[in-house]
Amino acid sequence: MSEMPKVGDKAPDFESETYGGEKIKLSDFKGNIVALYFYPKDNTGTCTKEACSMRDSMEKLSKKGIKIIGVSTDGVKSHENFRDKYDLNFPLASDKSKDIITKYGVESDFGSARRVTFLIDSKGVISHIWLKVMASEHGREILDKVEELLN
Repeated sequence: MSEMPKVGDKAPDFESETYGGEKIKLSDFKGNIVALYFYPKDNTGTCTKEACSMRDSMEKLSKKGIKIIGVSTDGVKSHENFRDKYDLNFPLASDKSKDIITKYGVESDFGSARRVTFLIDSKGVISHIWLKVMASEHGREILDKVEELLN
């Protein structure tokens, strides 16, 4: 397993498929603050709480210029189902090849992603890492941290 990047490191770029054949690259978000969150599996209890927390906080996050990208090793069809079922309003990147979770050093012992979030500043540098996430409050945690860092 690769070593996890640290606060102050440049965030590793990646390209992944999202929905309907669309591609997403981290570098497309340069100039924005990005919360790149890794989670184990679509449509599971804690992962659903975390995704819904992001969805419910999106208006406030967007006002601060924060973009959310979720990443798991689930496929595009699974992501589409998860997005539609819970009306998620941010992209989910499919990492079936495990390239992204390897770059970020977040592969679990089970081969899925560990629940870790990287806050990436507008220049592409990691400014905070959550190794422990309060799933049902994670959208608020991100907002609070960004407000703290901006003040």
